[in-house]
Amino acid sequence: MGKQRTYLCIDLKSFYASVECAERGLDPFAARLVVADPQRTQKTICLAVSPAMKALGIRNRCRVFEIPKNVDYIMAQPRMQKYIDVSADIYGIYLKYIAKEDIHVYSIDEVFMDVTDYLGMYRMNAKELAGTIMQNVYDTTGITAACGIGTNLYLAKVALDITAKHVKGNISYLDEDMYRGTLWSYKPLTDFWRVGSGTAKRLARYGMYTMKDIAMAKEETLYNLLGVDAELLIDHAWGREPVTIAEIKQYKPKHQSLTSGQVLGCAASFEEGRLIVKEMADLLCLDMVDKGLATDSVSLYIGYENRLEHQPSHGTATLPIVTSSARTVLPQIEKLYEKIARGNGGIRRVNISCNNVVDEAYQQYDLFCDPAELERERRVQKAMLDIKKKFGKNAILKGMNLEEGATTMERNRQIGGHKSGE
Repeated sequence: MGKQRTYLCIDLKSFYASVECAERGLDPFAARLVVADPQRTQKTICLAVSPAMKALGIRNRCRVFEIPKNVDYIMAQPRMQKYIDVSADIYGIYLKYIAKEDIHVYSIDEVFMDVTDYLGMYRMNAKELAGTIMQNVYDTTGITAACGIGTNLYLAKVALDITAKHVKGNISYLDEDMYRGTLWSYKPLTDFWRVGSGTAKRLARYGMYTMKDIAMAKEETLYNLLGVDAELLIDHAWGREPVTIAEIKQYKPKHQSLTSGQVLGCAASFEEGRLIVKEMADLLCLDMVDKGLATDSVSLYIGYENRLEHQPSHGTATLPIVTSSARTVLPQIEKLYEKIARGNGGIRRVNISCNNVVDEAYQQYDLFCDPAELERERRVQKAMLDIKKKFGKNAILKGMNLEEGATTMERNRQIGGHKSGE
């Protein structure tokens, strides 16, 4: 048995909304504020709501039209670059206490820390160290944090999600015995990390509604129901998690891919969809050149407006060579689009993946391509990247980016599909 480890899982409460409140000098626990784009429809999702809104029963990531009409609130336009900058500043605070090798960034507002070897150095217990870090974050940014403490990563996350946010001080601790003693009969299952509504429904059909039910179930039943994912769920049902932050840091996937996706503001026609797919593929090619990568195949996913009537379209095209050339990739992705897309449009979601990306040193040529021409194209792509980095993403565009229905110019002003705020 290795040394007993201690993990913190720190989450910034209602992060986007808290940043907006702090910028306005407002208390997020008193101010009613939502982060949503007022220029979009009432169906747009609120990226965050302040704790004061949650206290009224308004759930996070609701749609604007779901907010009761009698509730007065401030709508703050998303500023993704601002949130990234504040998150980076807070990460800098974490680094004052914990080395980067012992921090795993889980999302823009949540991190895991292995504090095992720091408690003796600081002469603090885990709760005292967590409180010190959280107070520093609050004093510096005005943002309140919550923290789960656990003897493994899973227990730290569960302590955060289920108990820490509802206790004084927003800090909670779990070990395996406490987990089984206090949360084995807890409902609903969907409050536990990595248990989605689909998994919960399948488990319910077999009479499993709690973690104890899962722990007591026959493993054969769980494997038949969930496949390989059953192994993870069985461990979690008992409060076990063998993976450490050190192992996460060392992990290298066998295959890598680059992906781009977008949800369209309104349904696109077949021809508009074709243009959008070509734009996205072109940008992915530029991204590969920028990262020094090349691909051997591209995959395309298309989702439609009426999801009940129309199943998504998806497919993969193998490229004739391993390349990052837009001249090679775009014709192949266009053929794939024509093959799988519905002719009457109604397109609302598009995802493109460049699969099995490798170092550009592995680029290949065949008898039908001109290496000199490909090298000229690569130099042009490099020049475009240099201009974009110096003067902005919209400083240089292609003709197709100016056609009606094109989305590149607007997407270049966004981060993660939302306004950057710059």
